[in-house]
Amino acid sequence: MSDKLNRRGFLKGSLAAGAASGFVSLEEKILLAAMEKGIDVEKEKRKAKSGEKVPVGKIGDLKVSRLILGGNLIGGWAHARDLIYVSSLFKAYNTEEKIFETLALAEEQGINAIVIDCNQLDVINEYKKQTGGKIQAIASVKPRDDNPKADIDETAGKGAATVYLHGAVCDFTVQRGRIDVLEKALEHIRKNKLLAGIGCHSLYVPMEVEEVGIKPDYYVKTLHHDKYWSAHPRENRKPFSVDAERYADHNEFHDNIYCLKPEETIEFMKKVKAPWIAFKTLAAGAIDPRTGFKYAFENGADFITVGMFDFQIVADADIARDVLAGIKERPRPWKA
Repeated sequence: MSDKLNRRGFLKGSLAAGAASGFVSLEEKILLAAMEKGIDVEKEKRKAKSGEKVPVGKIGDLKVSRLILGGNLIGGWAHARDLIYVSSLFKAYNTEEKIFETLALAEEQGINAIVIDCNQLDVINEYKKQTGGKIQAIASVKPRDDNPKADIDETAGKGAATVYLHGAVCDFTVQRGRIDVLEKALEHIRKNKLLAGIGCHSLYVPMEVEEVGIKPDYYVKTLHHDKYWSAHPRENRKPFSVDAERYADHNEFHDNIYCLKPEETIEFMKKVKAPWIAFKTLAAGAIDPRTGFKYAFENGADFITVGMFDFQIVADADIARDVLAGIKERPRPWKA
């Protein structure tokens, strides 16, 4: 018996035991159901609406699907609140074979891009080499105060379609008052003949960027509503607290919310001319895609990036198509 089958068997047995005892989470139920029935990629493809693809927009000359695949599930960086096993579980499920199946299924649906960390480019390139896939990598880099050019040349050399500055890094850089580092990093990305974006969780990042006149080609900014149980009270939300200290107290930040001021974000981004890729649109799995996608697109996002298992892609693509078809006009005009 192969290592893969041994591992799958162990996971399936462990999850089934948990279900029998009554101690099983929603994520575990989903994974158990997928393992029990198996995932037939070709069958999943046939479930999609015949001939329809996810619509695309443009950032500069780059054609990008409105729904973008998120890289967190592939990297195992799950925002799991206090569920400490989830990242390990995601890594165990998403073997290289499963990653390739997921990417192929995404492309079949017309999802032509994935937002990833620059360290994941090797996996994407291997997928392309083995399958002939063409998915585009929107790769993040982490500029440093002492080296704004960090990782940019290597990332460009590995075939990233575009490069943006990592959200948490931009948050902390702006918090330190070193916005000059971001400007220098953008300049170097463009020297590599690539579109250059700025990522962030904090609304203070685009506010400061726009104030000083820096012109990114696009933003990668969080957007989701806060009508879900694990969102802590608004009065306790502190600026720049995402990716900072985590508390056991439910009334404080505990890896549970990524757009601290959604209404203010929506209002400010109306004035921003650069295209907007919204991420964490489901608050890392806390929000149903039907409401999360609608909220993001209706309130100004030009694109959304969503972490998806292979067995979620077809349904999510269908939801995205339906939501986009239903939007006739919105307060923030399409920028891409």
